[in-house]
Amino acid sequence: MKIVLSRKGFDSATGGFPSPIYPDGRMCYLPIPSLNDRIRYGALKWHGASYGPIVKSLTQGRLTGRDTVHLDPDIDEGTFCRKPGWRGIFGQAGPAAAHLDAEGVGRGDIFLYFGWYRQVDIIDGRPVYCAGAPDLHVIFGWLQVGSVRKVDQIVPDEIQWARYHPHLARKSEPTNTVYIARRKLSVSGLPNGKAGYGHLGRIRPNLILTAPDSSKRSLWRLPEWFHPAGRSSALTYHADSRRWRKGRNCVFLRSVGRGQEFVLDTEDYPEARAWVQDILK
Repeated sequence: MKIVLSRKGFDSATGGFPSPIYPDGRMCYLPIPSLNDRIRYGALKWHGASYGPIVKSLTQGRLTGRDTVHLDPDIDEGTFCRKPGWRGIFGQAGPAAAHLDAEGVGRGDIFLYFGWYRQVDIIDGRPVYCAGAPDLHVIFGWLQVGSVRKVDQIVPDEIQWARYHPHLARKSEPTNTVYIARRKLSVSGLPNGKAGYGHLGRIRPNLILTAPDSSKRSLWRLPEWFHPAGRSSALTYHADSRRWRKGRNCVFLRSVGRGQEFVLDTEDYPEARAWVQDILK
């Protein structure tokens, strides 16, 4: 099994603001704006509330419910109107898709999605970033791959429930790929009935990648077994030993600023299986 740490949602280049952590600990994933897509923020819902007022408040009006959005990964059934047969789905194209292909990511492998988050307060019914709250990289969702499909090989009457998805709705190209989730998670040590995709809901310490008290969200504190010393592979894009520093019962990683998917092979890192179990519990 391979684990893919996948950077998604608002960042400094796209969106420009962090996704919010609400006072009760709930995490609201903000998918990025996109002029090339058709779905609008106002058509999306989070716990029954429209995304429109959320993005308008947090971006100080730079984005509103009228702006179009790249709904990917799409891993929450309640976010959008669904057709029968819907399940979690994620798309990738270009160099990032080529990287996943080269690493052999496929059926049974697990994407762990992480993004930029910050604590908010609710003022006059609107979310507002807390002054001085840290910027964090946080794991917020998962998708276990059930099937992998090249979009240009999907015939018109296939997976009709996914035709809204941005990687199927636009003109295709050879690397354009969708990863369709398993209906039920298949990971030893976890309940058989858990969905093969979803959001993690509320923040927990083991979901935070950023090191405590770090002024840079890209400095991560990870379990000590993540260190590539003595292994035959490393977390992809992080083979440079200068990025790693051993701590007390942990390891610190200066994660790369570019790159969307970082792949770890549990054949080389068997400890990663228990780590995933703990995250998805």
